[in-house]
Amino acid sequence: MTPPAFQRTQGSGRISTKRAGGRTRIDRLYQQGAARIRVPDHPGRNDLEAVIINTAGGVTGGDDLTWEASAGADTHLTVTTQACEKVYKADQDTANVDVRLDVAAGATLNWLPQETILFDKASLSRTIEADLQGDASLLLVEPVIFGRRAMNETVRSGLWHDTWRIHQDGRLIHAENVRLSGEIAQILDRNASLHGHTALATLALVGNHAEGKLDRTRALIDDASGSVGGASCWTVAEASKLIVRLAAPDGYTLRQALIPLINHLALEGESPAADARPVAVPKIWSL
Repeated sequence: MTPPAFQRTQGSGRISTKRAGGRTRIDRLYQQGAARIRVPDHPGRNDLEAVIINTAGGVTGGDDLTWEASAGADTHLTVTTQACEKVYKADQDTANVDVRLDVAAGATLNWLPQETILFDKASLSRTIEADLQGDASLLLVEPVIFGRRAMNETVRSGLWHDTWRIHQDGRLIHAENVRLSGEIAQILDRNASLHGHTALATLALVGNHAEGKLDRTRALIDDASGSVGGASCWTVAEASKLIVRLAAPDGYTLRQALIPLINHLALEGESPAADARPVAVPKIWSL
């Protein structure tokens, strides 16, 4: 007798912005399945912040989620998550998460999800594709935690596969593939990988201002307590990109290092007052 198939989560969420009335506004919003998008009101700010939500409460083997965010010309869009995304043990198959980001000329998009937490025997394949036009700017941040040490969680085995592709004006300017499979605990313990750390983050800043952020970024990494990391900047096909790598013993230490970096790297949103608070780490990160 064939065993019954497990119920799996599917969802798709899309948001795009346009310039209207002197500020960034929603152009189109679509949500299906377990994917939801909420746009909190921030009085006095001309940017737009979107909070993406997986109503299933996490992902496991066989789940499929797709997120798309498009910042129209001369708009400022920040996308974050309601909470940390949890990736649970997979009895079979792999969870798939696809992210698509489009940034028009003159626009800024900050992709700032909270941490992805992998549990023992989790299986996740994630793809992030970004397309920028002209002088568009993108800040892409992805923190990952392999088990919560405060909860005595240990990730011994599983699969984590991350694929990133960033294009500007049709030209590939950044590509990376990260794959950890099998005995993950042993891999993370190696000196050439995370040297026993269980939390990591990659930050990618693409834009004309990236090179000018490098010195301060390195200083912030050096000032962070308990974490290690580095930053480098290149010019590829006339596009400047700044890449930051961080590693920490736990999620709390990683976040303490991340917040100053995001505040520094995220472009300030348009504001009616010169002394208005810059747009950086979303408020929901502190809830």
